[in-house]
Amino acid sequence: MSIQFEVGREDFDLLRKSGAYYVDKTELIYDLVQNAANAVTLFTRPRRFGKTLNMSMMESFFDINRDSRPVFEGLDIVKHDSFCAEWMNRYPVLFISFKDVDGLDFESAYRQMQSILADYCKLIAQLFEGKNVDPADKDIFERLRYQKATLADVKGALKTIMRMMNAVYGKPVILLIDEYDVPLSKASEKNTSKNRYYEQMLDLIKGILSISIKTNEYLRLAVVTGCLRIAGESIFTGTNNFASYSVLDDRFSQYFGFTQEEVNALLRAADLTHKADTFRSWYDGYVFGNTPVYCPWDVVNYASELLYKSEAKPKNYWKNTSSNGVIRDFVSHTGWDIHDKFEVLMNGGSIRQTISDELTYDSLHDSEQNLWSILLMTGYLTKADPNEEENTVSLKIPNTEINGIFEDAVVKLFTETLDNSKQRELMSALWDGNVTGATQHLDDFLWDTISYNDYHEDYYHAFLAGLFVGMGYSVDSNKESGLGRFDVLVKDRRNRRAMLIEAKKSNSGEQMDKDCDEALKQIVDKGYARSIEPGYQNFLCYGISFYRKSAKIKKL
Repeated sequence: MSIQFEVGREDFDLLRKSGAYYVDKTELIYDLVQNAANAVTLFTRPRRFGKTLNMSMMESFFDINRDSRPVFEGLDIVKHDSFCAEWMNRYPVLFISFKDVDGLDFESAYRQMQSILADYCKLIAQLFEGKNVDPADKDIFERLRYQKATLADVKGALKTIMRMMNAVYGKPVILLIDEYDVPLSKASEKNTSKNRYYEQMLDLIKGILSISIKTNEYLRLAVVTGCLRIAGESIFTGTNNFASYSVLDDRFSQYFGFTQEEVNALLRAADLTHKADTFRSWYDGYVFGNTPVYCPWDVVNYASELLYKSEAKPKNYWKNTSSNGVIRDFVSHTGWDIHDKFEVLMNGGSIRQTISDELTYDSLHDSEQNLWSILLMTGYLTKADPNEEENTVSLKIPNTEINGIFEDAVVKLFTETLDNSKQRELMSALWDGNVTGATQHLDDFLWDTISYNDYHEDYYHAFLAGLFVGMGYSVDSNKESGLGRFDVLVKDRRNRRAMLIEAKKSNSGEQMDKDCDEALKQIVDKGYARSIEPGYQNFLCYGISFYRKSAKIKKL
């Protein structure tokens, strides 16, 4: 291979030293410090868009305890000679991440926060050995280090460490806080009327940030990242010279995600330009500010897979990075009439909605506006028109990958909320060979779920499999048999009966009859029946065609 990709590498120095491919985002440092000159900057972006790697890059550039010239050699930032002379490795840096602060309740999450602070203190303890640091600060530091700190110690931990750094180096500190809102997101998921998890976590995070970034004389500048800007009782209220940049803002938009030019260069370097259309349809489509971007996590994962296996198919890498529970929460919401809008989105259309980039995790379900805002801020939707700059914008699903996440959520929700009595009636009709009755029941089920005009066969396969699995049957899907792969095989071992179903997606209502015949012909021509082991006494074969919310069934 001429190049290599490091999947999941978020340490800038290690990435550069490994020789792996790096998309140069170092100009962010110059732009942030020289042009923006904010005391405190908040970047909110969806997960897997390079926030942590950019923070690690900034740590490496500023850290007074390093010589970072070798790892930045050849990158855009070193073109600014005087700037690098003034800023590179000139300041003490405190870089900490809250991404792992989680727990079933506040007490367990608080212990995790204590553990993260303790680990950081152990990492930097040698900086203060034998140095002229206030004894009271040393006492607090030791309590933090050995997880014996009070709540007040924890809230003031970052400022205490910054004051100690200032005493050692005689310079103000650059503070980098990554994924500041993850503890709040986790708390909101587990918060109930019986506990105060979210309220307590909000108080903790507000305390840590308020003490460390508001009127802190030891602070040179701070950069904070997360998914949302927390509003309401904002943890940033009162912060001097504070600036926030979300997916709606054009400034700094090119530094999170890969631009088309950057993807083109990556594909050329990896000799993968023949896959450009696949990368575009699956992983492009996001718009930050006025800048179209790809998801870096997906691009690097798929490019790495293709270098290993040239015929590798694209797949959903993003959905495995979290539970995607936010989608299911909103798809299943019964308080708003939103199903028609989801249908438009999943058919490739767009909807116009008023958006806010200031939200709180405990109020996400309070209004429909919050619904569309959170889906935009977290990357499940994006602006349909890059040039729109108002609060009311057109929204769309960005690409094939995210559309698949919506489909999975709809299928899972549908199978979990089915009327079991109606399922049993459908199955009885199918086992009895009652095509008319089975068609009517299947139409009813389709009517109860979201429809997609340009739906593909894979969804209908999952739809059918979900119906049968929910009834406790053994189901094989898309397995090799005979000369091909059948769609769905349902086995009722107890009653020694089975049914084979081949499904087709029709382009019109008039075509459904023909597609049923084609499905039955495929079962015969491909010899799918060979997959049935001996002993089954009743074996049925069905061809089913789907068009939007309608189904047609024929029996062999």
